[in-house]
Amino acid sequence: MNRTLVISDIHGCYESFNLLLHTAGYDAQKDQLILLGDFVDRGPNSRQVVEQVIGMVHAGQAVALRGNHDQRFLEIMDGTASERAAQKFFEHGGHQTLISYCSDTGLWNRDYDVTRLGPVRNFIQQTYGHHLHFLRQLPYYYEDEHHIYAHAGINPEYADWKEQPLFDFLWIRDPFYSRPTNVEKTVVFGHTRAVQFHDSAHIWYGGDKIGIDGGCAYGMQLNCLEITGERSYAAYHVDAIENKAK
Repeated sequence: MNRTLVISDIHGCYESFNLLLHTAGYDAQKDQLILLGDFVDRGPNSRQVVEQVIGMVHAGQAVALRGNHDQRFLEIMDGTASERAAQKFFEHGGHQTLISYCSDTGLWNRDYDVTRLGPVRNFIQQTYGHHLHFLRQLPYYYEDEHHIYAHAGINPEYADWKEQPLFDFLWIRDPFYSRPTNVEKTVVFGHTRAVQFHDSAHIWYGGDKIGIDGGCAYGMQLNCLEITGERSYAAYHVDAIENKAK
């Protein structure tokens, strides 16, 4: 592999994702592509993004990790989401996900109606069960010679980062951001938009950690980190094509 390319938080932004792959000159035969999760919610094309990622992973063209939005979508589909989690799902882009999956059926619109959730769940389970199976088996992290990759980060309070709660891989913010990691490798993560670290949507280089979420579904940009060595980085981005999330 000549390069490692890392993208996170696609959030249903299918057109932006494919334009970014083109902009970065992604070559499936030469490049290692790592996707840090949050394939669904907020953007308009979650179903198309998941379908494409499934194809890329099955063809050996990408490594995909689980994000917190992917996890919450699974809980909604499995009927295991708490009332609070269900509320969060719809507050943070879940409507767009269900519309994407049900666009040809009229089963869902932007108005929440709990009585319609059952039929929607049944339809997605029956028609897109392979999507749910794929998301369920996604790993929480990936590691290579010089980097650790996770959707949200790692918890410095654990001597062995692999023993941290699975929740932390998907959700952690502090103390990951505010303290040095306890690992020698650089941690590459998404989850929290780079603009919250340095008032820019461009990739944030934080020494022992690198934040790559450009806030595409918020109308900002989608980022790609190019890695060619232990400390050798370049960046690509595309401005958001899809409409800003409501």
